[in-house]
Amino acid sequence: MEEKLKLFTADDIEMYVNDYAIPWAINIAMAIIIYLVGRLVVGIVMSMFRRVMAKSKYDEMLINFVESILGAILMLFVIVASLNELGVDTTSLVAIVGAAGLAIGLSLQDSLKNFAAGVMLLVFKPFKAGNFVEAAGTTGVVQKIGIFHTTMTSLDNKEITIPNSNIYDDNITNYSAKETRRADMVFGIGYDDDLRKAKRILEEMLAADERVLEDPAPAVGVMELGDSSVNFTVRPWVNASDLLVFKWEFTENVKLRFDEEGISIPYPQMDVHFFKEADNTQQKPAASSAGSQETSPGA
Repeated sequence: MEEKLKLFTADDIEMYVNDYAIPWAINIAMAIIIYLVGRLVVGIVMSMFRRVMAKSKYDEMLINFVESILGAILMLFVIVASLNELGVDTTSLVAIVGAAGLAIGLSLQDSLKNFAAGVMLLVFKPFKAGNFVEAAGTTGVVQKIGIFHTTMTSLDNKEITIPNSNIYDDNITNYSAKETRRADMVFGIGYDDDLRKAKRILEEMLAADERVLEDPAPAVGVMELGDSSVNFTVRPWVNASDLLVFKWEFTENVKLRFDEEGISIPYPQMDVHFFKEADNTQQKPAASSAGSQETSPGA
C-alpha cells in the first residue's frame, strides 16, 4: 500500500493540477460566466424587443408568441456556447437538434401551416376581434385570433372554430373594416303606376331618415323594366352599425307608404292565353290510277 502511494509524488500532483484541474476549473468557470452573461444579454434584448413591438401596436398575442420563440432561440445559442467552452462537441448536438426539429416539423405539418397562417393574420390584420367578417365560407363576429385557430360567433350565437390556414387561403370579407356602408335595395312598382311619384316618395323617405348620410349622397333610379314590374334601385349610405336595422325598417316603411299612396308592388305573374284552331282537316281521296293493279297474296 505504501509503495502505491509513493507512485504519486509531489511533482505528479503538481502536473495533474496544472494539466487537468486548473484548465477544467477555468473552463467550467468560463462556461458558467458565458451562461450567466448570456442570460443577462438575452433578457436585455428581449426587453428592448418588447418595447419596440409595443410601440408598433402589434397584437399582444403575436408579441408574446414571437418573444417566446426568439428567447428560446437566443438561449439555445447561449447553451451551445457554454457547452463548447467545456469542450463538448456541439456539432453533433446541433445535428441532433436539427434532425429532431425536422422530424417534428414533418409530423406537425398541418399544425405548422396553421401556425404560419396565424402569424400572417396577426401581422397583416385583415380583421381583428369584434369585426363582422365572412371567411372560409363562414360568417360571424371574430372573438379571438389564436396561433392555430380563429374563433367566431355566428349571428345565432354559435361558436365556430376555424383553422387559420383555411381563412388565410380563402377570400376574406370584413364588413366592419369601414365606418360607413352602402345599403343596396330594390323596389318594384307596377307598369300602370306613376313612376315619377314613386321616385319622389323614395327620395322623400331617404331625406327624412336621420341615419342616411348626406355625403355620399343617396341615389335613386330605375334599374330595369322587369317582366312584371318597373324596378327602382335605392342606394343610401349609412353608418356600418346602422346598416342591418336600417334596411329592415326602410323596406317595411316603403311598403306601408306605397300602400297609402296607392302604388302597387306587383309579384311575378304570367298571362296564359288559349287559342282554338279551326278544323281544316280534309278527307284525302283514295289513290287510284288506270294502270294500277292489285296483287293478291296468292298470285
